Amino acid sequence: MRTGSRPTDLIGQTDLLRINSLSQLTGCDIFLKCEFQNPGGSIKDRAALQMVQDAVSSGALERGMTIVEGTAGNTGIGLALVAKSLGFNMLAVMPNDQAPEKERMIALHGAELRTVNPVPFRDENHFYHTARKMAEQRSDFWWANQFENTSNARAHELQTGPEIWEQTKGAIDILVSVAGTGGTIAGNSRFLKQQKSDLQVWLTDPDGSGLYSYLRNGEFVAAAGGSMTEGIGIMRLVENFKQAKVDAAVNLPDQDLLALSRYVRDRDGIVLGSSSALNVAGALCAAAQSGPGKTIVTFACDLGERSSSKLYNPEYLRNRGLSMALEPITELFARYKDAGDSIWWNG
Repeated sequence: MRTGSRPTDLIGQTDLLRINSLSQLTGCDIFLKCEFQNPGGSIKDRAALQMVQDAVSSGALERGMTIVEGTAGNTGIGLALVAKSLGFNMLAVMPNDQAPEKERMIALHGAELRTVNPVPFRDENHFYHTARKMAEQRSDFWWANQFENTSNARAHELQTGPEIWEQTKGAIDILVSVAGTGGTIAGNSRFLKQQKSDLQVWLTDPDGSGLYSYLRNGEFVAAAGGSMTEGIGIMRLVENFKQAKVDAAVNLPDQDLLALSRYVRDRDGIVLGSSSALNVAGALCAAAQSGPGKTIVTFACDLGERSSSKLYNPEYLRNRGLSMALEPITELFARYKDAGDSIWWNG
């Protein structure tokens, strides 16, 4: 049992949970890294803490200053928790179409929240640019800049990757991750491939993101439509993702997330958020392509309840044109086995 004198002392050292139903189906051991166990409820606590610690060490962030960040939710929650724990103020800028559960958590942690209309990244009113401009206007503001600040990836290279290596006793064969800023997949892939060069790293990309296209064709072209996943997918090359060592990538639709999330909830008692469901879908695809006998690790990025207003809301799903007539898991697995042509392989 760990003890600490403040919440930041409890960030990290999360458990690995075997998804029994999918492991039995595939003949692989499929594990979830339970990042919802972090005190702020998500994997973004790790990046938040590392970014703040590095900024304090460099002198860029000093006592009495305010941390400013544009966020889809979880990084804002993590930074709000870290800020209060370490004696800073926090201002989060967030698009107003994100889950209300995340807005409430930012406020509950004592941060100031400003919401803006969702617009394309090229628009100067985008939440990213809004946060940047606010920070530039005041000397007592520090902009976390999670996309380009490589302390984000460093958190996972120093902490998360070593935890996975120790927990699997070096037996991990495949790591599967989505990318929002790219920090998680970059830091973990850098560390784990240093330990085991033939380990495969899979990127799972949602509709509306361009990373799969970038890896396959060298240009950012969004997959058709969009996704309910929040904070996942990128349409530009950012410093954190530049560090990622990716061996395979697959684009998967939201409809698959419905089938996977209900299946593991009903069979394993695991409630996944939307980004976590995308991770699990990617893990199932990796298992289908690799065959039995592999040890696969992916991430439960946050608390499933943060997706209750979207992934688990029938009215919202109907309005997005998604069907509650769910594909049986055996058919989904068979489809993934036949998905070879749609998977990008490095080399």
